[in-house]
Amino acid sequence: MAKLLAVNVGLPKDVPWQGRNVHTGVWKQAVTGPRMVRRLNIDGDGQGDLAGHGGEHRAVLVYQIDSYRHWQKEFGRDDFVYGQFGENFTVDGLPDDEVCIGDRYRIGEAVFEVTQPRVTCYRVGLRMEEPRMPSLLVSHRRPGFYLRVLTEGRVEAGEEIVKVASGPEGVTVAEIDALLYLPGHPRDQLARALRVPALSPGWKGSLQALLDQDEGVPGKPAGNVGLASAGPPPAWGGFRPLRVARIDAESRSVFSLTLAAVDGAPLPAALPGQFLTFRLRPDTAGPPAIRSYSMSGRPGSACYRISVKQEPRGVASGYLRAHLRVGDVLDVAAPRGTFTLRAGDSPVLLVSAGIGATPVLAMLHALAAARDPREVWWLYGTRDGAEHPFAQESRDLLARLPNAHEYVCYSRPAPGDRRGVDYETAGRISADLLDGLRVPRAADAYLCGPPAFMHELPAALASAGLTPSRIHTEIFGAGPALTPGLTNVAARPVHPPAGPPGPGPAISFARSGLTVEWDPSYASLLELAEACDVPTRWSCRTGVCHTCESGLLSGAVGYSPEPVEAPSEGDVLICCSQPRDDLVLDL
Repeated sequence: MAKLLAVNVGLPKDVPWQGRNVHTGVWKQAVTGPRMVRRLNIDGDGQGDLAGHGGEHRAVLVYQIDSYRHWQKEFGRDDFVYGQFGENFTVDGLPDDEVCIGDRYRIGEAVFEVTQPRVTCYRVGLRMEEPRMPSLLVSHRRPGFYLRVLTEGRVEAGEEIVKVASGPEGVTVAEIDALLYLPGHPRDQLARALRVPALSPGWKGSLQALLDQDEGVPGKPAGNVGLASAGPPPAWGGFRPLRVARIDAESRSVFSLTLAAVDGAPLPAALPGQFLTFRLRPDTAGPPAIRSYSMSGRPGSACYRISVKQEPRGVASGYLRAHLRVGDVLDVAAPRGTFTLRAGDSPVLLVSAGIGATPVLAMLHALAAARDPREVWWLYGTRDGAEHPFAQESRDLLARLPNAHEYVCYSRPAPGDRRGVDYETAGRISADLLDGLRVPRAADAYLCGPPAFMHELPAALASAGLTPSRIHTEIFGAGPALTPGLTNVAARPVHPPAGPPGPGPAISFARSGLTVEWDPSYASLLELAEACDVPTRWSCRTGVCHTCESGLLSGAVGYSPEPVEAPSEGDVLICCSQPRDDLVLDL
């Protein structure tokens, strides 16, 4: 019979790491005597990062003494103590390849249910002084698992662990961990795992995404959509020349470029909402300027159209506006992006401000071309009529839809702007406006606009009753950073790393507008990005979780260590990769 060897608790604390502080609860210590186990944790215990750990379905973490022995032999160590792996319960028995999701156990007065494997992050490696630990826990199939507390009560080391119920479907912890993280995701096994009611919501969402994904392109890695959003593979690698076929003024500050293949052949189809990345040379003496612009034309046409706002001090937009002519050739990377129109029957809200209209305009083109019967709302905000691009174009498209609504706001209408004709309301799109319009709560919403707009509107739509998972956003420029556990991390402008330039290839961070030279003193592209204060997203730092997965617009990388599963075609895991030649990254 299984036995509880130790009860380990610890409150979060700040721990120094690579010149920064990490707030973490991974340091646990064994305690004597009974401890009360409550719905969210054990008395005296806490989690430092509630986004990745803790909560009802991750209240208690379990790890086995047999795995202790495995790692002692693997690392040649004999210094382990109870709580070494950040677990609350160190147990004798309950191996990951026998315990099933949904199994229930009584320990002392408390009753528990198995909900999911451990989600490995870099902090277990920090505690172990072994950075590879997140990857090793998965590849060695020894993750440990979480328990939900069904009945609160006191537990104590030395008590027997009594199984009181078996989980339906018999899906073991090791099986479900491999199903998400390791290559190969059999549909029958995914469906079987999703039938287990006890499986935590986060894991259900990841496995459902894997079950729903398309078969992909034969011969190309499909990536892991359970861990990272993925679009179709890029239509071409790197940059190719495209010819400027048209230049059109859309408003006082916005102009459109229509691009065609140099040989006149139709361009590969793009998805509504995707963007193109350009390699421009406004200054022939310096590095190229890398910029991305959303496509605004009809998806599926033989040409591409982008629309650009000329910023007052915009190097790239100013160069395009002042110097580009019909017939000129530009270097362009293939359409990218996961901010794309979903199929379905739900109403569609297209909500934008300023130049943020471009990707949702492409979606409106797609809806109009299909004469889509869904309820479609076009909500747009701009300064005045002179700064209102696509005004007639959007109205013509809406007129082709059987169930369309339009609402336009001008923040500072000009004297000649006509209320009720050119716009509906003087002001900005706001929570009060959305509430008054009574937009459909069951809609899929697509938002794009300036930073303040993108900060306020998702919350406004959620407060209006929309499901947060159905609110899709596109951000121009660098996205928000995700640096779990780091404290006092202030956002700073991007900059070259300290010291002299490195001797290696040029690394361009497209969204951040920065190009620097690689220095092999960095272990990964992630470390270089951090040295430049480029906003990044990461968790495991060893190629397991795919949180760091980013678009690789051009160039090639090598991996050390090798990721557990390769990223999507055209993407890169920056946490464990190094450049082989010049790179352009969608960061």
